[in-house]
Amino acid sequence: MQPVFEYTKGMIPGETNYCPGCTHGISHRLIMEVLEEMGKLGSTIGVGPIGCSVLAHKYMNVDMLEAAHGRAPAVASGIKRVHPDNMVFTYQGDGDLASIGTAEIIHAAARGEKFTTFFINNAIYGMTGGQMAPTTIIGQKSTTTQDGRSVEQSGFPMRVSELIATLDGAVYVERVALNAPGNIHKAKKAVRRAFEVQDKKLGFSFIEFLSTCPTNWGVSPVDAMTFLTEKMLPYFPLGVLRAPEGEA
Repeated sequence: MQPVFEYTKGMIPGETNYCPGCTHGISHRLIMEVLEEMGKLGSTIGVGPIGCSVLAHKYMNVDMLEAAHGRAPAVASGIKRVHPDNMVFTYQGDGDLASIGTAEIIHAAARGEKFTTFFINNAIYGMTGGQMAPTTIIGQKSTTTQDGRSVEQSGFPMRVSELIATLDGAVYVERVALNAPGNIHKAKKAVRRAFEVQDKKLGFSFIEFLSTCPTNWGVSPVDAMTFLTEKMLPYFPLGVLRAPEGEA
C-alpha cells in the first residue's frame, strides 16, 4: 500500500514552543519540505535571529546559527560568501527585519547577496511583548498603541516586499499568506522558486509570509485568521513583486 502522508525529514519531532494558532509551524514545514524534496537538507545553513524564531533550530533539521537581533542578513552574507555552494537562508520576523534590522536587509538585497530571506509578517512584535511593529496595521492595538495605531503618531505601516523589490540586487520577491489551504499551497511554490533562484546563483530572493499572532493580537486562533484575511490582505496584497528576467 502506498503511503498518503509521510513526516518530512526536514522537521525534528518534538513539542513546539509556539502559541496555539501561530503559523510559524506552517512556514517551518513548507521550507523544510522543499529542502527535502530538492535534496538539500544536508547542505543548507539557516540563520535565526532574536524573536520567536530564535528557537527555530529546535525544529528545522538543517545546520542553524543564531544572530543578534536584526543581524541575520549580515551573518548569512558571510556564510554564503564562504560557502557559495550551500543553500543559505534567514528566517526573520517583522520586528526584527523591518525595525532593528532594516539597514541589514536593505543592504544585503542591494548587494545582491545570493541567499534567501523568509520574512514572517504578523504585524506585531511577538517574543518581546506585543509592541507595535513597522508592519502593524492602522487601528491595530498593541502594548504600545493601546488605542490602535494612528498615522499621526506612528506613520504608515511599512510594505517591506515592495521596498525590497525596487532594489536591483533582489532577483525574486513574493508575498504569500498562511491563512487558507490554497494560499499555503502557493506559499510552498514560492519557497521552492526562491531556493531555485539561489541554487542558480542569480541573486537575492525574498519571501514574505503573512502570518498570525493570536496571543499578542489578543484574539482566538479563528479570529486571528479573520484578521489576517480582512485587515492584512487588503494592505499587503499577495503576489510576485519581482521575478528573474524572462519569468512572470
